[in-house]
Amino acid sequence: MHETSRERIRTHALELGFDAVGFARADVVHDEDFARWEAFVGQGMHGSMEWLAAHRDARRRLDSEAILGGARTVVCVAQRCAVRTREPAPTSVHDPVVGRIARYARGRDYHNHLKKKLQRLAGFVESVSPGVRARALCDTAPVFERSLAARAGLGFVGKNGMLIRPGMGSHLLLGEVVTTLPLEPDAPMERRCGDCSRCIDACPTQAFVGPWVLDPRRCISYLTIEQRGAWESGLEPLVGGELFGCDACQDACPFNAARAAFVEGGSRYEPLSQWREASVASLLHASDVELEAITQGSPLRRAGAQGLRRNLLVVAAGCVDPEREALLEQCARSLQPAWLRDVALRALGRVLR
Repeated sequence: MHETSRERIRTHALELGFDAVGFARADVVHDEDFARWEAFVGQGMHGSMEWLAAHRDARRRLDSEAILGGARTVVCVAQRCAVRTREPAPTSVHDPVVGRIARYARGRDYHNHLKKKLQRLAGFVESVSPGVRARALCDTAPVFERSLAARAGLGFVGKNGMLIRPGMGSHLLLGEVVTTLPLEPDAPMERRCGDCSRCIDACPTQAFVGPWVLDPRRCISYLTIEQRGAWESGLEPLVGGELFGCDACQDACPFNAARAAFVEGGSRYEPLSQWREASVASLLHASDVELEAITQGSPLRRAGAQGLRRNLLVVAAGCVDPEREALLEQCARSLQPAWLRDVALRALGRVLR
């Protein structure tokens, strides 16, 4: 029996290594999603992430020239990125930091290889029929990525704002191919959170205003990755032991208990060797040049040297070994710029209480 274009594209996407594939219309954005985004931006919840407040028209319609003129379909894909191996939570400033990094960020930066796969998929879509155009998107355009994935039937958006695919959980990387090829969309999946609020209750900084509404300015992922400079001092003890990102709301989700929610060790998402070797102490002693070398090809580079040092100081204050005091005292004397010394002094103050 002759395969349809949908079946051929789905088969090819799975052959490329994606774990799930779905199709959505490109010319429709749910009013609820757009209204939630406008309220989010209107209340300033995007913080310093100015790109989240930009490109209103492009977010409204994917078939505009800003995305792809004449677009009819979005091919949505998902790939699991959490390695099953559980990393021990470090307690000493000399323990490896790998357990303090969000699962998606422990390996190499996913953008490069995911984008290459999406570009190959886009090329295949264009080969399906003469005159078809396609564009691969991988965090490169202002689209409602999780909303599109939900509309394409890849899963549903949970109360923590993450896309959840039953059987695979929420540790998923998403990507899209927008195309002028008209294809039958998949049916959306009903939300299955019910009365569960474990993700909201698990947030260490109480960043959730309510179900499906996160204030990033209190979110550990935003604070440790996106924010530049010091945090509000009251947030520092709440961030605790997280060096880069946070998995608390996902760890609490029952859908992430499934074995299929994780990939096996040895995948490209396996933690990099430097995170199994580097400690809080060694990273705080590292120069800018050394930090640049250590974070080469890693998502942690996004935080920058000063951001990583800020995060490390807060982590050090939560360690239990006696050497943390001497380490923080040294940092309070020597770190540059001055605001980092202030962070070190506050961390030392929490240790000495």
